[in-house]
Amino acid sequence: MITGWFTGEGDGFRLLGTRCASCASVFFPREDVHCRNPHCAGGTLEETPLSRTGRVWSYTDTRYRPPSPYVSDAELPWEPYALIAVELAAERIVVLGQAAPGITVADLAVGMEVEAVEGVLQGVGETETTATWNWRPTGATGPRGPRGATS
Repeated sequence: MITGWFTGEGDGFRLLGTRCASCASVFFPREDVHCRNPHCAGGTLEETPLSRTGRVWSYTDTRYRPPSPYVSDAELPWEPYALIAVELAAERIVVLGQAAPGITVADLAVGMEVEAVEGVLQGVGETETTATWNWRPTGATGPRGPRGATS
């Protein structure tokens, strides 16, 4: 698990950021040392749950295995996945993340509403995993098949 970056399960799942008490700037990934706003003298950084939903700002797909330090099992075939940049309007930030399993670029559109859901990064082999977050179109109830068809 990526400690301190998210909390909860199911409908209670939320990404965690930090907010500067002086300027109200919100940061994700979280910032625990100093305010990154260059126009702020700095203030206390408070943990804050982020909006669960946002709108697709941009997206792309991965068609190749990234180089090191990315960790993957070279013995397994590469599985492309979609990356989504999501604008959280209330926080005025964009958060990047993988699409939920089964969601492809064909299922996405700029401006579409998506929600943060629990996810898993696969490590070396099929036994090592790390909990993370994924973005899924709102109203989707689970993984989808090819080109958005329900499996």
